[in-house]
Amino acid sequence: MTSSASTDGLNAIIAQIKDKKHPPVHLWNPEFCGDLDMKIARDGTWYYLGSPIGRKPLVKLFSSVIRYDDDGKYYLVTPVEKIGITVEDAPFVAVEMFVEGSSQDQVISFRTHVEDFVIVDKEHPIRLTIDASSKEPAPYVLVRANLEALIIRSVFYDLIGLGVEKEVDGVRHFGVWSSGEFFDFGVMDELFEA
Repeated sequence: MTSSASTDGLNAIIAQIKDKKHPPVHLWNPEFCGDLDMKIARDGTWYYLGSPIGRKPLVKLFSSVIRYDDDGKYYLVTPVEKIGITVEDAPFVAVEMFVEGSSQDQVISFRTHVEDFVIVDKEHPIRLTIDASSKEPAPYVLVRANLEALIIRSVFYDLIGLGVEKEVDGVRHFGVWSSGEFFDFGVMDELFEA
């Protein structure tokens, strides 16, 4: 669902982002305590021992202490322990988009399934990958510290609706503007080939 946020709406999102304090997991360096049978599915559902975790406050708590390390693995981190978990795709799912302004002046923001908000800017870019075999697009937005959200299909369609062409070195590219930055999804002819 795409919402057209007023200036008050964008200011509310900015205030919520500033007020939301995540634990400083990037500063903690506890001992590795092993892997836990915990998984985040591609749709954002958290599982423990093969069963979905139905308590949203518990999922939000776990999501506040997740970290992605240079070894390519995800961990739940506290000051005293570091536990490995499995993430099928991305730890977050962007389920709602807000747009203020238009063209190069527009600002795009997302809400994740765990109530994190992110404004798309230079520090929180959108990227698009295309599966080599299926040709299916997978769009992501950086939420915080190496942690991305997969943008759900319906929201991605709305995002594509905001897309524009931009010439880069004589080649037509397709992407979106947010916070004064152009986020390039790729070459027009390759993205929209027949």
